[in-house]
Amino acid sequence: MASKSNLSTEEKMETFIMKEAEEKAKEIKLKADEEYAIEKSAIVRSETSAIDKLYEQKFKKATLDQQISKSTIANKTRLRILSTREEILEDIFAEAQAQLKEISKSPESYKPVLEGLIEEGVLSLLEHKVTVRVREVDVALAKEASVKAAAQFKEQAKFDVQIDIDETTFLNEDIAGGVIVINSTGKIEVNNTLEERLKLLNKESLPAIRFELFGPSTTRKFFD
Repeated sequence: MASKSNLSTEEKMETFIMKEAEEKAKEIKLKADEEYAIEKSAIVRSETSAIDKLYEQKFKKATLDQQISKSTIANKTRLRILSTREEILEDIFAEAQAQLKEISKSPESYKPVLEGLIEEGVLSLLEHKVTVRVREVDVALAKEASVKAAAQFKEQAKFDVQIDIDETTFLNEDIAGGVIVINSTGKIEVNNTLEERLKLLNKESLPAIRFELFGPSTTRKFFD
């Protein structure tokens, strides 16, 4: 009977131990599962954060590349537009240059031009005596024009001027026309050739022509 009683106790102890072992195993497994879930969550968050950062970096780079590309295209387009505009302006003045010689072909229309050019030159010098140099073919017409130019000068300057047409030295026949007015000492010259007048017109009227053709500049802040 005692042997059976001891065996029963051992069985009970074994059952107790097995039960405790099972409970402990469950606790260990549960803790392990919790730690696994925590670790997994941390890894997922870390990887997600890394992916987000990588995406953000790539997005920033792509955005920067796009901005650079847009800026490059915009600059090239702007330069192309500016180049085209300059070509248009050059064509306008080239056409004007080509038509200059047409002015002097008709004495009736050219004479008033000579009068104005001579008068303007004399008014610039404001002297009692000047010499006017012209193309050889324009000598006779210049003599006629100088008479009226002298009269118009007197009205404005309130004194007489003697205008002599130079018949020994002439302007180059290749130019379109106009005059060079020289003071009495020969040291001061006023270049009023048609080519020179076109250059001045180019310089002075270019901003207005640009505005008329292309409108106001979007980058210019100040205007005269």
